[in-house]
Amino acid sequence: MNLATIIDPHPADAVALVSRGRPTTYGQLRDEVARLRGGLAALGIGRGDRVALLFANKRYFVDTVLAVLGLGAIAVPLNPTNPGPAIEHELNDVGAKAVLLGPSAAVAWSHVDRARIPTVEHVISANGDVPTATHHLDDLLAAEPVPVVDVEPGDLAVLLFTSGTAGAPRAAMLSHGNLLANIDQAMAMPDRIGPDDIVFGLLPLYHIFGLNVVLFLTLAAGASVVLVMRFDPSTTLDTILERGVTIVPGVPSMWQAIAQVSGAQPGAFANVRHALTGAAKMPEDTMHQLRERFGITLREGYGLTEASPVVTTSVGVEPKVGSVGQPVHGVVVRVVDNDGDDVEQGDAGEIWVRGPNVFLGYWNDPVATNRALHADGWLRTGDVGVLDDDGYLWLVDRAKDLIIVSGFNVYPAEVEEVLLEYPGVDEVAVVGVPHPFTGEAVKAYVVMAPGREADEEQLIAFAHDHLARYKCPTKVLFVDELPKGMGGKILRRILR
Repeated sequence: MNLATIIDPHPADAVALVSRGRPTTYGQLRDEVARLRGGLAALGIGRGDRVALLFANKRYFVDTVLAVLGLGAIAVPLNPTNPGPAIEHELNDVGAKAVLLGPSAAVAWSHVDRARIPTVEHVISANGDVPTATHHLDDLLAAEPVPVVDVEPGDLAVLLFTSGTAGAPRAAMLSHGNLLANIDQAMAMPDRIGPDDIVFGLLPLYHIFGLNVVLFLTLAAGASVVLVMRFDPSTTLDTILERGVTIVPGVPSMWQAIAQVSGAQPGAFANVRHALTGAAKMPEDTMHQLRERFGITLREGYGLTEASPVVTTSVGVEPKVGSVGQPVHGVVVRVVDNDGDDVEQGDAGEIWVRGPNVFLGYWNDPVATNRALHADGWLRTGDVGVLDDDGYLWLVDRAKDLIIVSGFNVYPAEVEEVLLEYPGVDEVAVVGVPHPFTGEAVKAYVVMAPGREADEEQLIAFAHDHLARYKCPTKVLFVDELPKGMGGKILRRILR
C-alpha cells in the first residue's frame, strides 16, 4: 500500500486538477509523478528521507508530494512565505535531506543560510532565479519513471508543523494509514464526494485541511480540484461559477469576506452542493447572511492536524447552526472532566478523540507526544465542547491561551519569545482579540526596561522578520506592568 496510489484507478482522460487555467488529466498526472519519482530516486532520495516542499497551490506541489510519498520518503510541506529563520529552524528540526521550492518561496529562500542547515543535500527549484539551487525541477520531471514503493500503514508519510495541543510549533507525524483512514472516513459519508465533483482549492496545501481534505480526498475520489493561489472575494465567486465548482471548502475568514462582496450574482453558487467550513469557529450571523444572499447552507466541521484532520462533520446530516456536526465513521469522541472521566450528557469538558486517523505523535518530542496521546490511544485535543442528545458536538472553548488566526494556531509563548529578543524589551504578554475577518488577531502588551524606548511599528516589523505573518502582532500596547498571580504567572485572562 502507499498513499500515492490514490491517483491510479481513475480514467486517464479525466481531469485531476486545474492550475493557472491549465488542466492536467489523471493520465498526465500519473506520468509526471512517475518521472519525478525517477528523478528524485536518482538523487538518492528514498524510504524515510525527509523532503521539504515550499510551494503555493500549483501543479508542482501535487507532483512533488505524490512523488515523495511514492518513494517511501516523508513529505514535509512548509509555508513558502515564512521568513528565512523560521524555514531554517523547521528544516533542521526534521533533518531534511532535500528541499523543493517554487517561485513563491524564492524571496524567503534568499534569506536562508545553507550553512545553517547541514542535512540538506539537494535544493531543487522550479524557478530559474535561485542561485543556491542544485537542480531544476523540470530536469527531474524528464527522468525515467520508477514504480511506487510498497509501505506499511504505520510508515510515516507526512510531517506537518503545528502548534499541537500545547506549546511551540512541532512536527506532527501522520502515517500513510492515518491519512488514508481519514479519506475512507470521508468517503463513507452520505452524499460524499464523487468523480463528477469539482473542488475549489484555495486552502493552502501545506495545511492539513488543504492537504488531506482538499487535495488527497479529491484525488482519491477521482474528482477534479481547481487550484487557487490567492484569495480575492470577487474573483473567487467568478471562478466558482465559471468552473462549475460543486464543493467549496473554506475557513471563516473566507466566508465572511464573500458574504460582504457587493454586487455579487445571487446565482454564484448555483452548482455548489457542499459549502464547507472548518479550522475555526464560524460566526452564526455570517452563516445566515450566506443563506439569504446565495441560498447556500454552510456545513461546519471540526478537526485538527493530529487527527488527519476531520473529527466531526455536518455533511450527510441535518446541520444545526452553531454545531460542528457528528463524528465521522470510525471516530469515537468523548467529552471528559479533569480526571479523564466522561461528563454527564450536555455538560462541557475536554474533547478526546480516538480512531485510525489519530497521529503517531510529535517528531523527536516524546514529552509533547505523551501529553497529547493517552496510553489507550485517545488524543487529548485541549478543546472544550458539549455533546448533545443527538450526538452533535458543540465547541464552547479551547485551550485557554491558544489564538486562532484564519484557522492557524498561534501560541502566545512563541510570539513572546521573539519579542523578548528585541533590545530593551523587559516583559511581554500576548493574547488573542476578536477580528472581523481573521477570527482573531494577535495583540501584544509590552513592558520596556527602564530608560529604553521602542515604538509599535518597530516591534511589529521585528516580529515579521522572525515569524509567519499570521503569528505577528497587529497591535502593540506599552504598559508599565503586567497583571500577575501570586505565583508570578501572567494573568492573560485579565488582558483579554
